[in-house]
Amino acid sequence: MTSILEICQEAADITATQRPEDLFERNVQHNAIFLSVAKNELDSLMRYGDWQELLSEGAFSTIKGKSFYPFEEIAPDFYAFLPGTIFIKDKQEKLIGAVTAEAKTNELCFHCAPIESTFKIENNGFKFLKTPEDSVKIVFMYRSNAVCTDAKTFEKKKTVSANSDIPIFDQYLVKLGIIWRWLKRNGMDYEEEYNEYQKELKKKFALSLAIKDICLSKGLNNPENEHCLNVVINKN
Repeated sequence: MTSILEICQEAADITATQRPEDLFERNVQHNAIFLSVAKNELDSLMRYGDWQELLSEGAFSTIKGKSFYPFEEIAPDFYAFLPGTIFIKDKQEKLIGAVTAEAKTNELCFHCAPIESTFKIENNGFKFLKTPEDSVKIVFMYRSNAVCTDAKTFEKKKTVSANSDIPIFDQYLVKLGIIWRWLKRNGMDYEEEYNEYQKELKKKFALSLAIKDICLSKGLNNPENEHCLNVVINKN
């Protein structure tokens, strides 16, 4: 695993500039620029989309009389909720979903009975329209705001804070991103490097979304013959 400092040093070699020795040396502007573009690159990748590396499972148990559950309390590394992924973890494992505008209008204007166990995303948290019972376990999927991990503890971190931090994303992609951003920051031509980066970015992101299970026993009734194959489809 390559650290963020080592990636920045490789980027420096390619751009024929001085290697940074310590990204957190405040008195050296050269190091500070590399740290800045590295943070910008990692933050941009995190916001780009639903990378497989960032998908996490969150869970919480309801409390009697409480209808609002902030994401920061139930998932400290929360960045974005994945719609259609929340369910009640009980014997039936019933799937529930965010209420639609139509359903909410029906409830308010036409006095229709509210849909059981519906919620909406409000103030960066779950707002249940009908207060659930006590000790109901809710499970959901979300996108983490992590961009790197600690080299020793492997703890996920939302920002780079040490030279030894390991980016969550592909090393080569991060290096390409740092290169074109460094060139732009220093007023140099970066068009070729930027185009190369965009091609690699789209390829990596497509591959991260192309993994799915294909059931080889479709149409067969015998449960013993139900086997699924995990494949990767290249969308390029």
